[in-house]
Amino acid sequence: MFDAVTLESLRRRPGVKWGAVEPGVLPAWIADQDFPVAAPVRDALLRNLDADLGYPAWDDHPEANPLNRAFAERMASRHDFVLDPGHVRLFTELIQALQVVLHVATRPGDTVAMHVPAYPPFLQTLTDMNRRLLPIPMVDDGDGWSFDTERLAEDVARHGCRVLLLVNPHNPTGRVMNHRELSALAEIAARHDLLVVSDEIHADLTHEPNRHIPIASLSPDTAARTVTLTSAGKAFNLAGLRCSVAHVGDGRVRRALESQPPLLFGEVSSLSVLATLAAWQEGDAWLAEARATLTRNRRMVAESLPAGIRHYLPEATYLAWLDCRALGLDTDPTAFFLDHTGVRLSPGPDFGPGGDGFTRLNFATSRGVLEEILHRMRTAVERRAPGPA
Repeated sequence: MFDAVTLESLRRRPGVKWGAVEPGVLPAWIADQDFPVAAPVRDALLRNLDADLGYPAWDDHPEANPLNRAFAERMASRHDFVLDPGHVRLFTELIQALQVVLHVATRPGDTVAMHVPAYPPFLQTLTDMNRRLLPIPMVDDGDGWSFDTERLAEDVARHGCRVLLLVNPHNPTGRVMNHRELSALAEIAARHDLLVVSDEIHADLTHEPNRHIPIASLSPDTAARTVTLTSAGKAFNLAGLRCSVAHVGDGRVRRALESQPPLLFGEVSSLSVLATLAAWQEGDAWLAEARATLTRNRRMVAESLPAGIRHYLPEATYLAWLDCRALGLDTDPTAFFLDHTGVRLSPGPDFGPGGDGFTRLNFATSRGVLEEILHRMRTAVERRAPGPA
C-alpha cells in the first residue's frame, strides 16, 4: 500500500513538504510522511463530519476527554508506564506544550539542558523565551551516538540548570536512550532538582531490537519531576490536525497550570481528538506496515548513500543524520544537494551545535521516490570535481 504512492499524487499534495518546493525538486526535509492516511483515522473523521461538528461532550469537563484514558492505556500496554489519566492535559502541538510548561515553570534567564544537535524549533523556543541553552553534546564514538554524563553533571551544577529537556528518541540522530543512560539522567535530575520535560513523540517509531523506555517509568521520584510530551503526529502523520498530549507528573507544574485561566492556551479541536483516538485504538495494523516500510527504507539509505557520507542506522524515527564533512561541502551541504540534485534536505546548521557539515534526510516515502532521491545524491557526488568545494 505505501509503495503505491506515486510521485504524481505527491506533487498534488497541498501541505508544506511538497507544496513549498519548486517543480522537479524531491523534498526529503520536514518530518512529514508520504504515506496514505490510516483508514481508521479517515473513517473516524468522516463519521464525525456526517454527524456533528458542535461542541464536544467533554467541553465543560476536560477531565472526561476520552483521549486522556486512551493515552494512559497505550502507555501501560506498550511501555509499562502506569500513569494517572487525571494528570494528562491536551495541547494543540508539542511545541506549544513545551512553551507553556517553560512559561509556567521557569523564568527568563533560566538554563535548560538539551542534547545537541537539536530539533530547530526547540532551539528557537529557548531563544524566543530568553532561556539559556546548556548543550549536551552528542558524541560520535565510532559505534554510534553517545554523550558524557559526567560532563553533564558538572555543567548542570556549574550553570545552575533548572530544566532537562530530553528528546528521546532523539531528533536528529535517531538514538534511543537505553536504561543506563536514562537512569544516569534521572539521577542527575534528582540530585539537582531538575524539572524533566521529555519529548517522546517518535516513540512509536522505534526500530527492533531497540526499546523505548519513558524516563518517567523509571521510578515514582522520576515520574514526579517529569512532564512527558507526545502525539500521534509523527507515527501516524497527523501533524496538521494539531493535537498533543502531556502527562504532567510534576505537581508543581500541575498547580501552576491550574492557576492559569482555563482557555488561555487554547483548546484542541474535537476532530483532532477523534483522529488521535482512532489512531491509538484502531491504527496498529497501519502502524505495523509503516514501521516495516521504514525499516526497509533505513536499510536502503545505509546501502545507497554516496561514498564519503557517514551515518549510523537510526534506532528510531524516519530521519537519517548524514555526516557530509568528508565531502568538503562547507558548513551546510544542503545547498549542494538542492542545487546539483534537486533534493531538498534539512540543513544541519539549523540544529545548532554539532550540526555544521551535516544534513538530515527524511526517508518516510515510497520505494520509488527514495530510490530516486538516493540516485540523484550519488550521481551528484560522483560527478563532483575532487577536492574541497
